[in-house]
Amino acid sequence: MKLRYKIWLEKNGEKVFGDGPLDILHRVERTGSLRQAAEEINMSYSQAWNLMKDLEKRLGFNLLKRSVGGKRGGGSEITDKARELMMKFEIFRKKADQCLISLYQETFKEFKEED
Repeated sequence: MKLRYKIWLEKNGEKVFGDGPLDILHRVERTGSLRQAAEEINMSYSQAWNLMKDLEKRLGFNLLKRSVGGKRGGGSEITDKARELMMKFEIFRKKADQCLISLYQETFKEFKEED
């Protein structure tokens, strides 16, 4: 047996943040582009755009600063508030991992995983 779980944040019963949005934001941070981030995970740009807009509406703050046109054709960068949310979510997830692994090992020690 092996422990499997997913962690995400909800607000008013709606998902507002989890591993998927975290991954997209890391990709935007690296590439400077929501379009490029979406392409990397085989998601359409419109789907990624709508996801970010929906999450921003639910969260009550912007995740991305968007620029249109210009020499380089525009782009996106993450906001300071998004960076803070990403950092706190990663810290929380790491601590949750440690707690859940410890609890799993303590609770199911007689059901050791076989290689």
